[in-house]
Amino acid sequence: MGLFGITEQTAMRCVSSGCPQRTAKLCRQRARCEPHAAAESPWRHHSGSGIIPRVIVMQPVLEISPADSFALWPVGEHESCGYLVLNGELTAAQVGTAVMRIADCNDFEPQEEHGPCPTDPLGTFLHGLLTLPDLFAAGGFRVADTATGTVFVEPGCCNGLETWRDWLEVLDGTGCAAFGHDPSSMAERVNDMVRLTLDVHETDASPVIELPADQVRRLLAGAQQELQDFLGLAGTWAEQHLPVHAGAVTAALARALDLAPAP
Repeated sequence: MGLFGITEQTAMRCVSSGCPQRTAKLCRQRARCEPHAAAESPWRHHSGSGIIPRVIVMQPVLEISPADSFALWPVGEHESCGYLVLNGELTAAQVGTAVMRIADCNDFEPQEEHGPCPTDPLGTFLHGLLTLPDLFAAGGFRVADTATGTVFVEPGCCNGLETWRDWLEVLDGTGCAAFGHDPSSMAERVNDMVRLTLDVHETDASPVIELPADQVRRLLAGAQQELQDFLGLAGTWAEQHLPVHAGAVTAALARALDLAPAP
């Protein structure tokens, strides 16, 4: 048992599976992107009727940043940092952005046990994704009220999509999970409810909501299906854009997202 009652794996996430180079790289990228999380949500709207009913959603999101002249395959254009919602409805360029970002998250100096690094640009860029035993995909499951734009859980720095099953710890295990830092979002099981806090270090100002555990379970199942749908779409994309590496890339993406390989 670790910090806040969560697993040691989660508590040690900020050292990124024992890889200080990964931690330093991710924190530098996040620092360049700040304050992207503070930007006004595109979901926010105004109503003259007063009360706006809650519409709670849970979505898998991948943290992205400007592509900086990336040219190995087509990617979407985006000038600022933010999150890309992963599902089965992305365009080919958006899938390219997601694959690029996940590969970049694992683009580190190779170790001897991972084999010699290819010399061609594509092989070099994909080497970490295809050879590292523990993959990382910056992001997680975001929970928000789409009617008001209020976010209750947002993946923080050092949180990864590969740890999305920590939500099962909240429902069926330790009863608590944390999701990175800046912000330090947390989910806690309280009897038959789950309390979601955007930032536990900002207790006076942080948005908080309590949802029935059964509702959180349904939201989690939906987010998992969206992630699985994305993996299927990415497999098709890889066959078209990375035919030589398609099978290996799709299998690596499945590991990076902690999912069963797409059929």
